Amino acid sequence: MNVLIYFLAALACFILGYRFYGRFIARTIGEDPGRPTPAVAINDGKDFVPTRPSVLFAHHYATIAGAGPIVGPTLGILYGIGPAWLWVVLGAIFFGAVHDFVALFASIRERGSSMAEIAKKSLGATGFVLFIVFTIILIILVTSAFLSLTAVALTSLYPLGKLGLAAGQTLLRTRVVDGQSMGVIGGIASTSVIVITAMAPLLGFLVTRRNLKTWLAYLFALVIGIFSVWVGFHHPLTIAPFTWMILIAIYTFFACEAPVWIILQPRDFVNVQILYAGMAAMIVGVVISGLQGVTVTAPVTNFSAGAAKMGPVWPFLFITIACGAISGFHALVAGGTSSKQLASEGQARTVGYGGMLLEGLLAVLVLLAIGSSLNFSEYMAITWPEVGSGNPILAFALSMGHLLNGSLGVSLAFGSVMGILIVEGFLITTLDSAVRLNRYLFEELWKAVFDRPPVYMRKFWFNSGLSVAAMVALAMSNGYKLIWPLFGSTNQLLAALTLIAATVWLHRAGRKNWFTLLPAAVMVVTTIASLSYYLFVKYIPTHNLLLAVTDILLLALSFGVIGLSIKKLTHPGLKAESSFSA
Repeated sequence: MNVLIYFLAALACFILGYRFYGRFIARTIGEDPGRPTPAVAINDGKDFVPTRPSVLFAHHYATIAGAGPIVGPTLGILYGIGPAWLWVVLGAIFFGAVHDFVALFASIRERGSSMAEIAKKSLGATGFVLFIVFTIILIILVTSAFLSLTAVALTSLYPLGKLGLAAGQTLLRTRVVDGQSMGVIGGIASTSVIVITAMAPLLGFLVTRRNLKTWLAYLFALVIGIFSVWVGFHHPLTIAPFTWMILIAIYTFFACEAPVWIILQPRDFVNVQILYAGMAAMIVGVVISGLQGVTVTAPVTNFSAGAAKMGPVWPFLFITIACGAISGFHALVAGGTSSKQLASEGQARTVGYGGMLLEGLLAVLVLLAIGSSLNFSEYMAITWPEVGSGNPILAFALSMGHLLNGSLGVSLAFGSVMGILIVEGFLITTLDSAVRLNRYLFEELWKAVFDRPPVYMRKFWFNSGLSVAAMVALAMSNGYKLIWPLFGSTNQLLAALTLIAATVWLHRAGRKNWFTLLPAAVMVVTTIASLSYYLFVKYIPTHNLLLAVTDILLLALSFGVIGLSIKKLTHPGLKAESSFSA
């Protein structure tokens, strides 16, 4: 089928979903633009900061997107373009966007509380502890998976000949590996990430302290992005994966304590310009390719190969493609940072529902780039090699290079570098935001466990240190291929538990909640099936004690939350409190 048909059909579905279903959700939950948000009411200048809609959307989108809607679809297309496309489109509209929007709205109405705190109000103290422990484990899994992927991608090499470059070329730095000249692709992104991070405080100062006009902020961010890429081409860094892990861990330890306007917001604002430019280039590439008659050559279905590498299409397609369809991590972002920066409830649908649909569109573009531009056998060799860990980010980057080369005449090497650049800034962004969120969650956990937590447990260095140490330990002991299925299952189960907590929260207020309850039920069954499968088929037979114990703990926590939720939903006197009128 022509690649343009897939794209236009997805775009039409997303527009209709935002216009009608998103508006229905907003009306049902009672969105009120005139009601003061926590950012306005508290405004402490550190975490609670009223933020311009464009800047907040950029931060929110950059944080939820990360590498997830690129890595997930790159892995998930293994099952075929048909089921992957359907899950992204329908999942984003009816599952993911509802999840993100309601989680953001609930957090706003609860004075910027995290989903764990909302679970405490909905499910009680026991539910709070279960939810928060579950969430901490998820964040450790996602950060360890992304740290592992970052270390691999930032050191990516590819044969010069396959990039269409001669031995004497000057575009890329080269290294000789086993007698073959390899282009240094990842090192360019490494330098770009460092330059953007270093210049972020200046942009943050100008926007928040000198009230820089929005169009000038966009222009400055664009200049920083272009400059970082220019420096990257001229001074690419080549650092060993282990060294990258340590350097990134040290950076995240300190960055997660800095006020959001110094690094988090401005860096995301610059990164998202690169992502916007990359998405625009991919859209133009797909449209031109479609007009040229390019078709999707990836198999429509590929269930047997998928089952051999990952497991049966159900449930594993639905947990492999997490971000892009539905992701529990998004609720942590919504309740951890975005709800504390939203200046008006009227912006919640755009940020929450709209941000998720834009992520779904990115996932569709990734599927189409790989499905139409990269030979499927080459995709398998890079992403699912018989020996080695594979490099899904490199597979996506090469797909983007081929797409832009065939449609716009951009050199294959430059287009591939752009693909790496799109991903890498967001890997760092996700690590930064996730460790910050885990710091919040550890602080909340100690308050719940101890009447008076020891002084050191209230210090950032202790809670951030726990988060970073666990991230590094898991990333070094298990590669992303082992971590990703467990992360995907946990991520999707957190989304289900978030929807359950939101359902109880809405029920307490006497509001309709079927639109959160139905996707919650589907995801509960799917994710418990995937966790059970990997426990008995993968982890126990291979004696992977660490992942097996983690799997068992997650199953126990999820059954605890589900049991509490059923009890609360069937309790006759439940509708006692309402945050809608508070």
